[in-house]
Amino acid sequence: MVKRNFTSLVLAFLMAAVAAGAASKGAEEKGREIDSGVFVVTVNGQQVATETFRIEQGNAFSTITSEFRAEAGPGKSAFRSVLQLLPTGELKHYEWHEISPGKAVLAVDPADGLIYERITPNLPDKPSVQPLLLPLTTMVLDDYAFSHREVLAWRYLAQACNGELKDCRPPHADFGVLVPQQRSSMLVSVDFAGLDKITLHGVERQLNRIDLKAEEINWSLWLDADLKVVRIVIPGEKTEIVRR
Repeated sequence: MVKRNFTSLVLAFLMAAVAAGAASKGAEEKGREIDSGVFVVTVNGQQVATETFRIEQGNAFSTITSEFRAEAGPGKSAFRSVLQLLPTGELKHYEWHEISPGKAVLAVDPADGLIYERITPNLPDKPSVQPLLLPLTTMVLDDYAFSHREVLAWRYLAQACNGELKDCRPPHADFGVLVPQQRSSMLVSVDFAGLDKITLHGVERQLNRIDLKAEEINWSLWLDADLKVVRIVIPGEKTEIVRR
């Protein structure tokens, strides 16, 4: 059962029609924390990376910040990203910075009804600009930000259940997404798979499962009663992501 705890925050984050006290364009805004934490990534049972994230709801826009750090391999790569969404669900701004081993930068912004991706392979090189014929509501799915999958799950639940998540059985839905690191867009199929009984951190729990599929991608997300993602599995890559 998709429970209603946390629903008001999720819906305020995703579905508000009007933002009171909007900040001026480009201004920084400190918002109310909706979720934060650390996802631990394991491959074949071995810990390989972590994502530290924070999701905030502000008056004018909401912000998802993420820092991904690989713990294995040469250079021990690290990336930082910021995604800003308007109360209507439209993209306000996204930027991604390679911390190490390189200095690549990506930015995605709407302008004149289009979405533009600016790619800088290595600072201080001049960026290349690529216009994208995508709706402004297209969800950004950073390759290294598992927290973006949580936001997509919230959007699906809010849309499918018309704001009333208690006792809801969400139907199938499709969402267009942009993967900036791959310079590609795709259609993601989302399905509510019901309740699963799993053992997490040594405790048996009943969790809501949502499945994401796109082309050769197959992800399963488990959400707790507060609609927070606590586990993600990518079977084809023998990868598991668990909230610490």
